[in-house]
Amino acid sequence: MSSTRASLLVIYTGGTLGMVDSPQGLIPRHDFEARLRHALAALPPARRAALPDFHFLATARPIDSSAATPSDWRDLAGLVAEHYPAHDGVVILHGTDTLAWTASSLAYQLQGIDRPVILTGAMEPLERTGSDALGNIEAAMRFATDARLQEVALCFAGRLLRGVRSRKWQARHADAFTSPNHPPLGEFVDDDAVLFPGRGLERHQRGAPRFELPDVSGLAEGSVPRLVLWPGIAAWQLEAWLLDDRVRGALLEVWGGGNLPEDPAIMGVLARASGEGKLLAAISQCPHGSISIGAYAAGQGLLDAGVLSGDDMTPEAAVTKLVHLLAQPLDDAERRRRFLTPLVGERTAPPIRQD
Repeated sequence: MSSTRASLLVIYTGGTLGMVDSPQGLIPRHDFEARLRHALAALPPARRAALPDFHFLATARPIDSSAATPSDWRDLAGLVAEHYPAHDGVVILHGTDTLAWTASSLAYQLQGIDRPVILTGAMEPLERTGSDALGNIEAAMRFATDARLQEVALCFAGRLLRGVRSRKWQARHADAFTSPNHPPLGEFVDDDAVLFPGRGLERHQRGAPRFELPDVSGLAEGSVPRLVLWPGIAAWQLEAWLLDDRVRGALLEVWGGGNLPEDPAIMGVLARASGEGKLLAAISQCPHGSISIGAYAAGQGLLDAGVLSGDDMTPEAAVTKLVHLLAQPLDDAERRRRFLTPLVGERTAPPIRQD
């Protein structure tokens, strides 16, 4: 390996980009390193020369990302934490279905990372004609050599997004991801990876990495449900979800700026769940803008029940933050404080007092 060239760690976790066509549809194939190196070698000479050297690592069990769990997020963060010191950056190849969820979880677990960790994937397999896979991987590798980027990001369709601000927005289109409440961190323009000044976390990442790799084994699968309200929702339905002993926290997606039905029975369920020490938070069902709990009388019950404001966070960022905080040995007051505090650029507003 040349001492003058950047070195990356490329971690392959599975997903569409590594699949191949078969009579039964797309299926996994496990020789992705050789296939990737072959595809990169076929790039035009100037683009090939601009790529860094890389070490390839595949997870023990490459999966379709729809099967990912918090345990997979923990294991992936552990791999990055173990291997990143030997490399200038990390690129993670991942399926698109839960790509934003994994990016959000990694952002919390790898707080303070002093180099790029960039996730990408593809809507089409690497060898399929017209595939977006090679372009996404090339762009991610180029961004991952920029020492100014010191956070977890998502690179897709030529745009670099903050991982904890990203969402999958299209089921079929190549431009599948968006960042509804935060501008892109950069863009791949004319074969150059361009970072936009002043949008990254580098000025906030000071000192040694303060990784938080909590043990999620104490959380039962499904212990942090995501509940989207709808007209006609009844208290007994919320009760069935929130008062189950296995539930430790929950995200409520309410209407507009923070509204929900003015039903005393619903408020009672929320208050009881919160009183049992369950960490409840709310965001708006609207993808753009932020929640303002208590701005309308219809939302006052959230405050009274101890539900925390998720501000302008994405559902992926809010749920993974709840999981992250609940997996750590913190008391209830500290968990609530940290949820309301921007940790990795996941929310815009400054900390809010919600005692």
